[in-house]
Amino acid sequence: MKTSASLDSDQESDTANGSRLVIAIDGPSGAGKSSTSRGVAIVLGLRYLDTGAMYRALTWWLLERGVDTSDPEVVAVLATGPVIEVSTDPRAPWTRVDGTDVSEAIRTREVTATVSAVAAVPQVRAHLIAMQRQIIASAPGIVAEGRDIGTVVAPGAQVKVFLTADRTARASRRAAEASWSTRADQDRRDRLDAAQSGKAADAVEIDSTGLGLDAVVGIIVGLVPSSLQKSR
Repeated sequence: MKTSASLDSDQESDTANGSRLVIAIDGPSGAGKSSTSRGVAIVLGLRYLDTGAMYRALTWWLLERGVDTSDPEVVAVLATGPVIEVSTDPRAPWTRVDGTDVSEAIRTREVTATVSAVAAVPQVRAHLIAMQRQIIASAPGIVAEGRDIGTVVAPGAQVKVFLTADRTARASRRAAEASWSTRADQDRRDRLDAAQSGKAADAVEIDSTGLGLDAVVGIIVGLVPSSLQKSR
């Protein structure tokens, strides 16, 4: 079985010779990563990976068992406990834990408030990043979104995007997705996630403030080399 390091090496090689298209989309909460990534994947006929859903799934599993998620040592021991599966179909995304569909359950306020702390545990990151790299490596082409995608998970991606928006626009989008979300919730997530996220040096920054979804999708599709678009 390949290690996460060898998988990363394979990704670098495959993307370098153009055999597979990997698009990495990073950015803060509320910037529109998920809807944009699915849109790009549908237009280009690619698979789709929501890495954040995997961290949320583990967080949900821990909370369901009454685990003290503020204790990194306990979280580290249990990191590999559940079987986490995610759909890579951009038209039908879902997340399962031990065979149970938790697509809606992982979007609750409790999970959202806790996931950053769980994701900060090194053993959690190592376990889930290895899974994410395996999913990316096995896809003929994929759009992967989430924190540190372009810097850690898929540094060999041909197209890297850092999607952002101003605070007001991001707060409005988050509130539309979850009625309980507030500016304070968003600011807290931003502070906690900042230590785990970073814009790749070769990422193209796109400010989606004032732009519709189709416009943002079009900009990203336009970043893909024409030779790779024609081969889809």
